[in-house]
Amino acid sequence: MGKVTLKDVAKVANVSFTTVSRALSGNPEISNDTRDRILKICEEMGYTTNYIARSMIKKKTELIGLIVPSIDNPFMSELAYYIEVTARRFGYNLILCNSHPDLNQEQKVMKLMIGHQVDGVLIIPQKPGSYENLKRYTALIPSVFLSENLKDQNGSYISVDNQRGTKLGTEYLYRLGHRSILYYGCRTGSTTHQLRADGYIEACQLLGIKPNIVYFDSVSSSIELGYEMAHKALEQKRKITAIFASTDSNAIGLMQAAREKNIRIPEDLSLLGFDNIRLASLPQIDLTTVAQPKEEMAVRAVKMLIRKIEKQSTEPSFEIIEPVLVERSSCRSKLFEMPLTTQT
Repeated sequence: MGKVTLKDVAKVANVSFTTVSRALSGNPEISNDTRDRILKICEEMGYTTNYIARSMIKKKTELIGLIVPSIDNPFMSELAYYIEVTARRFGYNLILCNSHPDLNQEQKVMKLMIGHQVDGVLIIPQKPGSYENLKRYTALIPSVFLSENLKDQNGSYISVDNQRGTKLGTEYLYRLGHRSILYYGCRTGSTTHQLRADGYIEACQLLGIKPNIVYFDSVSSSIELGYEMAHKALEQKRKITAIFASTDSNAIGLMQAAREKNIRIPEDLSLLGFDNIRLASLPQIDLTTVAQPKEEMAVRAVKMLIRKIEKQSTEPSFEIIEPVLVERSSCRSKLFEMPLTTQT
């Protein structure tokens, strides 16, 4: 059997092609009884909308592109979920592409989006160079960068206040009595991670404590990397009572490594994360964290992009969202500093 067309539906319904088209588009000139009958026939015959033909008529595809470095990153997958839910609520479908840690691939998927005539694109950039890397393409189509502060760049973006988030977390640990706080997992070459490290350093300076940072030379955060690097950090036996991990993934990896060394969290070591991914709330993890409000970020990003699509606006705009501290059980008060040592 060939693909069912509007003409096939019209023949079975004994109405004109125009009546079927109007019924499917929700035209008020068609009665509810006629519309319901046509919709039932469409379902029975297995009719599916020809979106390419419809986009040629409407001059829009009602598609939004989403480019992420890696969908297997828990934060990005959760953010992508909220973006899709929000886009559907506003009548748009989503095309998702991974750019991977490769600026050439990032360009390729951007060109793919434009080739599929999406109405606009949301971009979670790989690195600071992504803006210049995609500039020639973002000039052609409504675009919004997400989860990365472009700072002085002339582009539209939605981001959490990363610097404020690490200040908030460091101040929280200080109030619990911690004075030796290790900041764990600052990724080199990432604007987001640099802003988070800056917030931690600023808080340390204001509180009169010495900054202590472990850097990661990597393109992304992961539980595996957090676990691998944790062994090196914990083996140094620094005089620390709390660790502030740059991401929840890094924190969860470190938590596993600490268990293997019989370092108890929070009895021996307080642990704070950043992002508030779903894994962080599991009972066996129960990680205190600085939350990025992912659903709010998704809603604001989609709304900003739709405004650009509808108004054909090229003016840059940005919104910064306040982070929120989520207290769980991985941190506790520390009245006296004790050296972190491997227990036997």
